[in-house]
Amino acid sequence: MMSLLTVAVLVGAYLLGSIPFGVILTRLGGAGDLRQIGSGNIGATNVLRTGRKGLAAATLLLDGGKGAAAVLLTHAFQPDLALWAGLAAFVGHLYPVWLRFKGGKGVATMLGVSLAAWWPAGLAFAGVWLAMLAISRRSSAGGLAGAVAAPIAAALGGQSDAVLVMLVMAILVVWKHRGNIARLLDGSEPKVGEG
Repeated sequence: MMSLLTVAVLVGAYLLGSIPFGVILTRLGGAGDLRQIGSGNIGATNVLRTGRKGLAAATLLLDGGKGAAAVLLTHAFQPDLALWAGLAAFVGHLYPVWLRFKGGKGVATMLGVSLAAWWPAGLAFAGVWLAMLAISRRSSAGGLAGAVAAPIAAALGGQSDAVLVMLVMAILVVWKHRGNIARLLDGSEPKVGEG
């Protein structure tokens, strides 16, 4: 059975991950309800559709930051739970209690968790993400490729504990992008800067 401390850590990480920075920033910035704009997603790519590049960059950093914070803060006092706290924060972003469990697709949060858990995997994630984005000009293609790269990098680096958590996150990222994947396959997925 899990101890009360374990439950408290995982619930706290989930609640941290549940903070919908994209929704908060667009509202504070006067751009309206992000869920009524573009794709309705709460992540940085949809914030960019508001035309507010600064808000999109801030959303990207904060969504990544909450994943990294969950890992690093937990590692400071309960190292064996750090990876699981990162996963809990990631799940919180995908299924936030504050938004009736309708959240984002998890790319930035997974990047933050990966960087904090084992930075080479995070760098592989970021490098593949940016390279695929530059080649395809499609945010979803970059995010999907980066998410798949992280557990592969962790496996190649012998990080057996991190591989499992990163693999679970990658599978969930793919699941949340299933609509994007269908559009990528039929050529209808918009490029960055398009509607």
